[in-house]
Amino acid sequence: MIKLTKFNSDSKKGEFILNAELIQMIESTPDTVITLINEKKLIVEESSEEVVRRVMKYRRALKQL
Repeated sequence: MIKLTKFNSDSKKGEFILNAELIQMIESTPDTVITLINEKKLIVEESSEEVVRRVMKYRRALKQL
């Protein structure tokens, strides 16, 4: 699970937790668009590189369990 921020959110209320296993694709268009395996699209404040870093950190943590 990774914490992200909805696009154009001015407060912490825009933060949400995403199951990283549901990510199919990440695009920079120039906004960061995450496509989930069910084809739903999410636009987030974080860069695509930051999303990838968070997913990698999450997966490393799983391996240590």
